[in-house]
Amino acid sequence: MSEEQFTNISMVVLLGGLIVFMAFIILDLGRKSGAGKFGTFVLFLALFAGVIGFVFKNLLVEFLILK
Repeated sequence: MSEEQFTNISMVVLLGGLIVFMAFIILDLGRKSGAGKFGTFVLFLALFAGVIGFVFKNLLVEFLILK
């Protein structure tokens, strides 16, 4: 396994773990603050908008470099 392959695999695994951990933090924050269902939904929407932006940026860079 090359260093590049290890870096790519570990990035996916560790970043996925970080996203799941952040989801648990947001869920706990929503429950403890009494945000309700809509407030918790808005918190998750903000979290996953950032995640989707990060993934989209990486996909865009990969496709632009390959072509």
